Amino acid sequence: MTNPEVAILMLSIFIVLVLLGFPVAFTLLAMGVGFGYYAYYDAGSIEVFADIFDNQIFYLLNQNTYSVMENDTLVAIPLFLFMGYVVERANIVNRLFSSLQLAARNLPGSMGVAAMVTCAVFSTASGIVGAVVTLMGLLAYPAMADAKYRKDFAAGVICAGGTLGILIPPSIMLIVYAAIAELSPLRLYAAAIFPGLILAGLYIVYIVVRVMLNPGIAPKPNMENQPSRREVYWQLLTSFVPLTVLIMLVLGSILAGLATPAEAAAMGSLGALVMAVLYRSLTWDKVKQSVFLCAKATAFVCWLFVGSWTFASVFSYLGGHVVIEEWVLSHNLEPWQFLVMVQIIIFLLGWPLEWSEILIIFVPIFLPMLDNFGVNPYFFAMLVALNLQTSFLTPPMAMSAYYLKGVLGAQIELMDIFKGIMPYLGIVIFTMFLMYQFPGIALFLPDYFFGPYVP
Repeated sequence: MTNPEVAILMLSIFIVLVLLGFPVAFTLLAMGVGFGYYAYYDAGSIEVFADIFDNQIFYLLNQNTYSVMENDTLVAIPLFLFMGYVVERANIVNRLFSSLQLAARNLPGSMGVAAMVTCAVFSTASGIVGAVVTLMGLLAYPAMADAKYRKDFAAGVICAGGTLGILIPPSIMLIVYAAIAELSPLRLYAAAIFPGLILAGLYIVYIVVRVMLNPGIAPKPNMENQPSRREVYWQLLTSFVPLTVLIMLVLGSILAGLATPAEAAAMGSLGALVMAVLYRSLTWDKVKQSVFLCAKATAFVCWLFVGSWTFASVFSYLGGHVVIEEWVLSHNLEPWQFLVMVQIIIFLLGWPLEWSEILIIFVPIFLPMLDNFGVNPYFFAMLVALNLQTSFLTPPMAMSAYYLKGVLGAQIELMDIFKGIMPYLGIVIFTMFLMYQFPGIALFLPDYFFGPYVP
């Protein structure tokens, strides 16, 4: 039943319900089943009350649930999550931040640089923005506050650094994107390495330059009672190197074709457990907490996929995708105009919505149009991945700001956090512009490892 008006109504009601605070996964599911029942309804087939459940939407829901459960790409999600939770609860991040803080002590804004590098490294091991921002808020913010760092500056470092996990591999977001767009997660990982490193590097450059121009926002640390250079090197060797090597081995095995993302994630989880044992910080309670949080997050992702695929199927069946596609194509846009338009839409959606809603509901609307404009899907994916950083940093939602406010409470005002994250929004947009001008930033590594992309 093609009924585009109903499809647009369906999408509008979904957005309103999400803004009102309803759970995304189950809102998608309810909307998909409700409007799907109407879309597939055949009045002539219902003869008795018992036949009310004789509707194709229930078969579609069952098939989507089964498809999610058997999707090999999604198997990597719980394993990467478990790896991150073990690293978080084994106090490895505490050691990492302390050693980097000592190593960077001669740089302007040394604690900010140490916090940003710690966020980047921990993000790659975790991929969970909330976990990174929360932990670094408890760990790094008090240290920067004691050192008389300005509140908004310290908050901006933590919030921006915490979002890097959805971009730098192994990223949970890229696995979700691969499943949605039916792209290779290996090529996506390769494509994300340079953009992720460039963005993290620009963040660090901003911190150093900002402090050089205004030293008052980040006073130099007290150099008395500092450990010797040898002690600093030893702390780096025992904290930064093991975690970095573990992450590089996980990524290296994926890019070299030695392991699938799921197999590499399993090795990463085992490596995280071994590190925790060697640091003598692994307890049975911490393992149970990691397993529980992993199961909880995995269940959320799975139901999100079931709901989104059901919602998207009904939306497409009603003709919603066709209406939007015809509207876009009717404007005879140039490829660059199409890319700019889509990225502006995604940026604006980042104000009220999180990355999961944007990625699962709205990005698939534009994916079928890439061939019309001759856009490489992996290049488009990297633009979207960079843009989704803004969904955590743009008020009024800015979830990273709320994560930080949640753990700091009265120590900082929400407006101070918003003020601190604004410069990083500009850096994200600049990185997107840079990648558009030089597509090789995203496409060089996937082409090098796997050959040129062939549609």
